[in-house]
Amino acid sequence: MIINLQKVIKFFLPALLFYNNTMKKISAEMILDVPFYDADSMKVVWHGNYVKYLEIARCNLLSKVGYTYLDMMNEGIAYPVATMELKYIKSAKFGQKLKIITEITEYEPALYIKYDIFDNETGEKLFKAKSMQICIDAKTGESIYSAPKKFVEKLEEYA
Repeated sequence: MIINLQKVIKFFLPALLFYNNTMKKISAEMILDVPFYDADSMKVVWHGNYVKYLEIARCNLLSKVGYTYLDMMNEGIAYPVATMELKYIKSAKFGQKLKIITEITEYEPALYIKYDIFDNETGEKLFKAKSMQICIDAKTGESIYSAPKKFVEKLEEYA
């Protein structure tokens, strides 16, 4: 079996550099005002709405990177969520301003994003999560085990 070392290096080097923290963090912050319709009669945010907040923050991060879900669709790929890990620390409440920090921790062979939600005034951490998304061919649904070239370029520019 002959292994093309240049192809191996080209495939793994960006992920290795990213993983070994030689690249800058790829992260974004946003502020979200908890709306009335996300809270119950006690003004507490319903637990399912946190997943919506993660999606809003993830879209914000991808927009800042310069590679949105629309770009993915135009390239014929998708990144569906495969796993999520959620940790509720303290309830958010109606009217509260939340600071949401998202960070891409890996992008190959899958997209891993870490999320932290804080009370914007006090800095108290309320929630944390991780998600893993798999790159797939939008037409066939088959997994693609490397990030699209345009996405990698945008990540490197942003970092």
